[in-house]
Amino acid sequence: MPTASPLELARFPRFPLIEGPTPIQPLARLSQQLGGADVYVKRDDLNGLGGGGNKLRKLEFLVGEAQARGADTIITVGARQSNHARLTAAAAARAGLQCELVLTRLVPRHDDDYAENGNILLDSLFGAHIHDLPGNANALEFAEARAAGLRAQGRNVYVCPLGGSSPVGCLGYAACAAEIVTQAEALGMSFDAVVVPNGSGGMQAGLVAGMTALGRSRATPPIVGYGVYGDAVAAQAATLAKANQTAQLLDPSLRVPDEAVVVDGAHLGEGYGIPTDGMRRAVRLLASTEGLLIDPVYGGKAFAGLLHAIETGVYRTGQRVLFVMTGGLPGLYAYRSAF
Repeated sequence: MPTASPLELARFPRFPLIEGPTPIQPLARLSQQLGGADVYVKRDDLNGLGGGGNKLRKLEFLVGEAQARGADTIITVGARQSNHARLTAAAAARAGLQCELVLTRLVPRHDDDYAENGNILLDSLFGAHIHDLPGNANALEFAEARAAGLRAQGRNVYVCPLGGSSPVGCLGYAACAAEIVTQAEALGMSFDAVVVPNGSGGMQAGLVAGMTALGRSRATPPIVGYGVYGDAVAAQAATLAKANQTAQLLDPSLRVPDEAVVVDGAHLGEGYGIPTDGMRRAVRLLASTEGLLIDPVYGGKAFAGLLHAIETGVYRTGQRVLFVMTGGLPGLYAYRSAF
C-alpha cells in the first residue's frame, strides 16, 4: 500500500505500485575515495514493478486518476528508450488497462542495441502497442489524435504527458519529499543537498513542492537538478511552474519561491541521450566502488554533475549529499556501445 505521509494526499486517487519507503544508504567507499562530502543514495531504483524506477511514484497518482475517470486505456509519450514509457506499460498491465506508447527516435541512434533492446524490448513484453515516430514528430499531438480516434470507437482514454510530469504525477515526489524528511529524522541527520536528474522536471518539481508544503525553505535542503534533456534555463522555468502547480494542489495558498529551483545544465553534453565522458566515468565509478548501477541517460549525467561538485569543493568534508537513484537499468543494455 502507499506509504503514509504528513502531506494531505489521501484525497487524491492513488493506485499502489510501490512496496513502501525506499531505503537511504551511505556510499562509504565512494565517499572515501572522493575525499569530500559524504554521499548517500535514495534507492528509488528498488521500486520493483516493471524493472524498477522512480516513475512508479508518479504513476501511482496518474493511474489512480485514470481509474477515477473510468479509463480503459492509457497513452503516453517518450523517446525510444523511455523509462517512463516502460513503467507506464507495466503499471497499465498491473491495473488492467490497455496501453499505447508514442515513441520518437529523438536520439540519433539506429543500431540494434538502441532500436530493439533495453526498454523497448520490455515495452512489448508488457503488452503495450507501440507507435514508432521520427525524432521531429510531435508525440503529444499524435497521442491526442490517437486518443480522439479511440474515443470515437467508444474507448475511455487517459493521456499521460512526457515523463508523467503533470501536477498530479508530481504528487508522487511531493510524497517522496515527506518520506526523505521522515527518514532523515529517524537517522538523526540532515542533508545539505538533494541531487536529482532533471528531464521532464517532474521529480524535482514534486520534491520542491513537497518541501514547500512541509514548511521547509530552499536551504533545508536545496533540491539541485542536473539537466539531461535540453536548455537549463527553459528547464528551470518549466520545473518552477510545475512545482507551483503541484504545491497548489496540496494547498492553494502555497507559492514556491523562484530560487527554490536550481537546474545545472553543464553536464548535458551534446544533447538528450547522447553519451558523455563524465557519464561513462560516473556509471563506472559507482558500479566499481559500490556495486550499484545507474542509467546512462538520466542518473549517469546527474551523478557526473555531483562528482564534479564534490571534486571542485561545492560540497565539502563534513557535509552530506543525498542522490536520488532513479533506476533505468534496462537502458544500460541499449547503450552497450557507449561503454
